[in-house]
Amino acid sequence: MTDPIKLMLVEDHKLIRVGIRTLFDEADGYEVIAEAETGREAISKALSNKPDIILLDLGLPDMNGIKVIKKLTEENQNSKIIILSSRNNEDEILKVFSLGVYAYVIKDISTEMLLYIVKTVHEGGMWIDPKIVPVLRDRNEKIVPQKQTSRAMFKNTHSNLTQREYEVLKLVVDGKSNNDIAETLCISEHTAKAHVCNIIQKLLVDDRTQAAVKAIKEGIV
Repeated sequence: MTDPIKLMLVEDHKLIRVGIRTLFDEADGYEVIAEAETGREAISKALSNKPDIILLDLGLPDMNGIKVIKKLTEENQNSKIIILSSRNNEDEILKVFSLGVYAYVIKDISTEMLLYIVKTVHEGGMWIDPKIVPVLRDRNEKIVPQKQTSRAMFKNTHSNLTQREYEVLKLVVDGKSNNDIAETLCISEHTAKAHVCNIIQKLLVDDRTQAAVKAIKEGIV
């Protein structure tokens, strides 16, 4: 049996922290081994508990989350850090990625997606919330390559995608669910799911998140 992913939650709002803990407690394959309300507590518990993943809010009462990341990096802490925040300050976003975080997640994420992101990061992947992609791209950061000159260039590279699949892919990049896609395009949810599956297959990726990242990197958005 595979060992569960060991998590530490760093969130000063108890109600939010309890909700996140409940999500992972009820899901298979995850174990919350520590919680912290402040930055100093987070540093201490991270070093003593050595979690696989740290879910870190940036707005802590005693110190900015960026300082927490710096301190853990200085201490050679090997936990992978996922930012889970309601903040989308450009400077903070760029700074945390330069410090080596693996994901930046806005707090309105669905519970199902948060579970997926944690698993993805644990397996060595990265995840960037679609809401902050323009910040990274427009600031010409290396994290997300500058978009190409035109959508036509992407289409030349992936000419096997149909026009409808391009429309669906754009919605996937925007973080839309199959149900959202169906409502937007006036198609059935079954048809939307089929389009997403075709896109994943044609782009030679494993899932919709990788499809979205590839589309961003190659200029469709």
